[in-house]
Amino acid sequence: MNKTRAHSVVPGQRLTALRVAITAFFALDGFVFAGWVVRIPDIKEQTHASTGALGLALLGVSAGAVLTMTLTGRLCRRYGSHPVTVVCMVMLTLSVALPPLTRSAPQLGAVLLLFGAAYGGVNVAFNSAAVDLVAALRKPVMPSFHAAFSLGGMVGAGLGGLVAGALSPTRHLLALTVTGLLVTAVAGRTLLRYESPAPPESTPSPASRTGGGAAGGQAKRGLVVVFGLVALCTAYGEGAMADWGALHLQQDLAASAGTAAAGYACFALAMTVGRLTGSTLLARLGRARTVIAGGTVATAGMLLGSLAPSVWAALTGFAVTGLGLANLFPVAVERAGALAGPSGVAVASTLGYGGMLLGPPAIGFMAGWFSLPTALTSVAALAAVAAVIGAATRRVLGH
Repeated sequence: MNKTRAHSVVPGQRLTALRVAITAFFALDGFVFAGWVVRIPDIKEQTHASTGALGLALLGVSAGAVLTMTLTGRLCRRYGSHPVTVVCMVMLTLSVALPPLTRSAPQLGAVLLLFGAAYGGVNVAFNSAAVDLVAALRKPVMPSFHAAFSLGGMVGAGLGGLVAGALSPTRHLLALTVTGLLVTAVAGRTLLRYESPAPPESTPSPASRTGGGAAGGQAKRGLVVVFGLVALCTAYGEGAMADWGALHLQQDLAASAGTAAAGYACFALAMTVGRLTGSTLLARLGRARTVIAGGTVATAGMLLGSLAPSVWAALTGFAVTGLGLANLFPVAVERAGALAGPSGVAVASTLGYGGMLLGPPAIGFMAGWFSLPTALTSVAALAAVAAVIGAATRRVLGH
């Protein structure tokens, strides 16, 4: 096989193999990350870290991810997204075994910086690979990859909770490393065998007709940032729901601890279902209407979830919010990648990850100034912003 970028015709069987392999990497990413998250309390106890010290150490994940995302876009352009995906996933699965070996908060922070760098890198790399595949398939399958990530996270969290009483953090996270390396060895063979497929020749889309020369380049960069803002609006909601949803139910609506914990579960499950059905939704509505409808639904859902006077109404609102936000991030990343390749994916992912970082502390500040229910309405406000962006970029989003 001639390994050049000119794969204008790639057999359907190879495209299917690539889709399976990339899906496996998305699922593994969610599985590994969730497995680490459920052991954070044990690692805190092991390192004798205070709550503040642990918070600073956990910032290592975020800092490492943000620092490497732009760099990964450049590496994907130079070496291809497939090899970079495999290398970053190997780094991720190896680094997840390191936190139990630390004995202090500074050591933990240093280890998590490496873990975050690998996590950010692999997210940019496999999203870039997915964008190329979506273009070659000419089918709106991007949400299916993110559904795999969500499912992997749910399985990783559930399994981690089950084994937490039987396995030490060291053994549990080492098992994640072994599992991750095995999956990477199998799925990675497919990625390393085939280069990213070139999309079939077609009539230029509105997204590609933004002009030529410097003006056209600036217009594309501007659009990439705009789509990155859609990703930010979505990830802001995810971060806010993960950190503040349960507290709102327990503190403001007097829910039991078990019911409060179900709040994020409702949101995450609804988001997973939304992504599993996302390809069908995109095929029927198109990207623009999907973003507009999703942002509008999420706005209504979060207003209900944050302002409802009863627990069950709030839980319903959380679920509706998850359904609304489900496909906004996949569409934003896919459009950014279609416009600017791996660099576009890197920008959109960085903004999206920034939104996830911004959400929890922003909610906390606003809750101190006003109240937690009022602060949570900011999720609805940003979902509405995403819907407005979808309407304003309807022509560029296309069908």
